[in-house]
Formats: sequence, C-alpha cells, structure tokens
Amino acid sequence: MKHDSDQWVSISDLMSGLMLVFLFVSIGYMIEVESEREKMQNIVLAYKQNQLDLNKALHDEFGKDLSSWNAEILENNSFRFRDPEMLFEVGRSDLREKFKNILSNFFPRYIKILNDNRFKDEVEEIRIEGHTSSNWTSTSLLNERYIHNAKLSQDRAFYVLDYCFNLKTMNDKSEWLIKLLRANGVSFANPVFKNGVENVEQSRRVEFRVITKVESKIADILNTIEK
Repeated sequence: MKHDSDQWVSISDLMSGLMLVFLFVSIGYMIEVESEREKMQNIVLAYKQNQLDLNKALHDEFGKDLSSWNAEILENNSFRFRDPEMLFEVGRSDLREKFKNILSNFFPRYIKILNDNRFKDEVEEIRIEGHTSSNWTSTSLLNERYIHNAKLSQDRAFYVLDYCFNLKTMNDKSEWLIKLLRANGVSFANPVFKNGVENVEQSRRVEFRVITKVESKIADILNTIEK
C-alpha cells in the first residue's frame, strides 16, 4: 500500500516535469521572437539604406533640373512639382504644355531609376498624387470644398498618369507600369504650411511617390510571431 508521502512525491515530480516543459517552450518562443525581431531590424536597416541610395540616385539624375522645373526631392524620396501656374490652369485638370514637356523629360528617367536592379524589387507602388489648397471660390463650406477639391485632385493625378503612361518611350514598360502605377487625388488632406499657415500656392502640387515593400515584409514577420 502506497503512503501519502509517495503520492505527493509523484505529484511533485509531475509538476516539476510540467514546469520544465513550460520553461523549454518559453525559451523556444523567446528565441523565435528574438530571431524575428532581428529579421525586422535587418529589414529596417536595409530599407533605410535603400532609401538613402534612391535619394542619392534621384539627386544625381535630376539635381540640375530642379530649379528650372520648380521641383524638389523630399527626404522620403517624393518628387514634388510645386509650381501651380506651370502645372494646370486654375480649377482645371488638363496639363499645360510646359508641364507636358517636363513630364516627357522627367518620367522616362525617373522610371529608369526605379527599374534599376538596386531598387525595382523593393517597389510596391509608384503613386502619382494630386494635391490642392483648401480654397474653393464658389463655397466656404468645408465639406463642399473638400469634395470639389477631391475630384479636381483626382482628375489632375489621372491626367498626369495618362500622359506619362502613354509616352512612346514607355511602350516597353507598359506591363510593369500596369502593376505599379497609380493615380491618387488627395484634395487638401496634406497641405503645405509655412510659419503655421497654409501656403496656398505650394499646396497646389503634383507628387510622385514610391511605396516600398518593407511594410508588408514586417507584417509577414508579425503574423509569424502571432501564430
């Protein structure tokens, strides 16, 4: 007949065994999390370096043109055309001839950079954004101004996309561009400010933005950890 002390020893051994199992599982999980965290850090470091390399490539290619085009390259590598008088007529979306000439020069060179082996595998989307100021002459109501400017900015972005996509120099890039090139109207969601006040002229602009795959890579890692 077993004594009560023998039963307690068995239960104690069982609990110790379970604790060791949980310990090993916890250690395994910590190692996996640390490994995935290291992967994320490597992705972020590679992304930062890629962004720096792209910024340099854009400046090397377009540095001499920025002044005459009244354009700038932002730190996030957005290429901004910021002269509304050169881009479109007031309240209209058809491109001025000067802007067409600039796009004919700019876009093939821009795509050549993004299609370079250093960058093309990281490109998720090439986004053409139309931006407006918060003004609209026929109404002072916020909702109406936003809707009118949303349509105008979308039309402008689309006409820029249409012109660039149909350049003869882009014929051999059509399939690649279909996968990546998008037109977005932003209305006045992202105005340009100067000294805390909206700069109406600078807010009326067109930007070319590159969206990279880094976000989706990090999301995949987080999903792996959560599972």
